[in-house]
Amino acid sequence: MSKYIYQQANWPQFYWDNEVIAAPLAAVRHRQGLLLGHMESLGLLQRNEAILQTLSLDVIKSSEIEGELLDAAKVRSSIARRLGMDIAGLVPADRRVDGVVEMSLEATQNFAAPLTTERLFNWHSLLFPAGTSGTDKLKIGTWRDDSKGPMQVVSGAIGREHVHYEAPPAERVPAEMTSFLEWTNQTGGIDPVLRAAVAHLWFVTIHPFDDGNGRIARAIADWALARSENTSRRFYSMSAQIRKERKLYYDLLEKTQKGSLDITDWAQWFLACLDRAIEGTEISLSDVFRKERFWKTYSAISFNERQRLMLNMQLDGFKGKLTSTKWAMLAKCSQDTAQRDIHALINNGVMLKDPGGGRSTRYSLKELK
Repeated sequence: MSKYIYQQANWPQFYWDNEVIAAPLAAVRHRQGLLLGHMESLGLLQRNEAILQTLSLDVIKSSEIEGELLDAAKVRSSIARRLGMDIAGLVPADRRVDGVVEMSLEATQNFAAPLTTERLFNWHSLLFPAGTSGTDKLKIGTWRDDSKGPMQVVSGAIGREHVHYEAPPAERVPAEMTSFLEWTNQTGGIDPVLRAAVAHLWFVTIHPFDDGNGRIARAIADWALARSENTSRRFYSMSAQIRKERKLYYDLLEKTQKGSLDITDWAQWFLACLDRAIEGTEISLSDVFRKERFWKTYSAISFNERQRLMLNMQLDGFKGKLTSTKWAMLAKCSQDTAQRDIHALINNGVMLKDPGGGRSTRYSLKELK
């Protein structure tokens, strides 16, 4: 009896129950389209900030899944420099961070280019610029050779190891990867989001490198998802969601790799994980959406610099109640000027006077319908 999926007679002829995944696939594709449409409607600054936030999260969380913690400020700075974004607070990044960032960006920025052996070798080299993983010397930019024994995913103390998975022998890797690349680069036949789910599973099952297979598998999924959207702009992070579901991810991966070629459960999880990743973006960027909607709603009104400053403070979550005294202090103007600014906004229907009066009168933004 076959122990692993690649030992099945019809490997790698994966199959799944279309009736089971049809509804979740349609739902996530709809949500994907709505998010992209919403993000494309944002102004350039807001859209760039959303992209920078998403890419930073993706790089950090993909490494975190493997137990490696990257400096968030360095990651953000490295991404901003490579995308030509002019932001404040840039800090120098080291070779390790720059390499991980470059691999992630190369995967999605060049989504239209096919996956090739040379491209994957380059990603592997970028992940390990020093040619090591911890204290272990790695074979960089080439397939593994199993010179140190079979490629295994193991947990537990020495002498009590538990083998979760053993990859195909090294001599099979070149032919396995040829088949994988040929199929993954195809278009048509199946929905491209479903192709991303299969590609992720297939690659990590072959496990062709000495190290970095998980991160490269997630980069391949991101590449495939970018192809499904026909855009290099990333507004959600699958890696961040996988990090939240790390135990389920590994448990399901082990179950699938020890199962049959029916990968319905894996496909269902991947689609649900993608849906939750998009939902997470909708929540985390809700303030960005709210600000964009606010300024579009009142685009016909001419605001002075003080009014724009104070309105943005409120949109960004101003703490406490706003009074004319606080306005004057924060906008660096007189009390009379603050009153004139506030009353003009009230007359234009932008702000409201809260119940009460006197010197403690408070003001707030009018809620958009």
